[in-house]
Amino acid sequence: MEQEQVNIIMHRMANILDNMQLAQFKRVLDELSNGVFEDIDSKDILQRFIDTKKLEGCSPKTLIQYRRAIEKLINDINKNIRTVITDELREYLTNYYPNSNCSKVSIDNMRRIFSSFFNWLEDENYILKSPGRRIHKIKSMAPVKEVYSDDEMELLRDNCANIRDLALIDLLASTGMRIGELVRLNRDDIDFYERECVVLGKGDKERIVYFDVRTKLHLQEYLNSRHDDNAALFVSLRSPHTRLTINGIEFLVRRLGRSVGIKKCHPHKFRRTMATMAIDKGMPIEQVQKLLGHEKIDTTLHYAMVKQSNVKNAHRKYIG
Repeated sequence: MEQEQVNIIMHRMANILDNMQLAQFKRVLDELSNGVFEDIDSKDILQRFIDTKKLEGCSPKTLIQYRRAIEKLINDINKNIRTVITDELREYLTNYYPNSNCSKVSIDNMRRIFSSFFNWLEDENYILKSPGRRIHKIKSMAPVKEVYSDDEMELLRDNCANIRDLALIDLLASTGMRIGELVRLNRDDIDFYERECVVLGKGDKERIVYFDVRTKLHLQEYLNSRHDDNAALFVSLRSPHTRLTINGIEFLVRRLGRSVGIKKCHPHKFRRTMATMAIDKGMPIEQVQKLLGHEKIDTTLHYAMVKQSNVKNAHRKYIG
């Protein structure tokens, strides 16, 4: 492309673009005129994006999800990622849904990943405008997520095979911490006097969580029964007593749930149960948000399911 043509286009576009958009547009035209637009490999750009997200504090699991989804997009579309337009991205998502076993929720998660990626391309001046901006949230049915009933909680506690499992269940239930936060805890992190501990949450952000008296007593009993020198709060029962992993705790909870006949028994359910119980008992939603470590209150609202009996009582109180 001749420089004179670039200047003409720039003059025309100046009438419809603001200064920031004009600077981005000029960058694209300069690359076109210099013949370098196609020289930057899509996978090189992806790696720069992953590096940026890693620097921002995204978890390894999130980074893997980003890489898998975007690599598949690059391979399937088979063109430079900087040339993808909205219609191509929309068609890709539309065709992906019926041709796979993915739910609409999973497809919307992919849409959010692509939106994050293309917005980053725009911010970094790789493209003029993100093709994902006009692709909106994919609507899906919102299933009612279950919580543990009081009876189920007592069944789980009564059927723990050892004091370690009982202390672990109590700590999850009373703090509402994430399983990833639990496995990082060390013995020294526990403040028994204040009944609290500091956990490292998403984005390497610390917050304080609190536990009840029953959890305190069971934790102390468990720690007093140990004879190893591992700093981890929860370790395997057999030598060499290594720190429990996320997979290990998930397996432990599922096995315990099967033994008492509880379906969908998993660690994250304790977190949702704690949030629901707190709201049902009148805790302000902002405080629940703080306990759970959520940046946005909308996320907290998704976790907390208000019991129907409380809705009925509230109706009678306020409506009649």
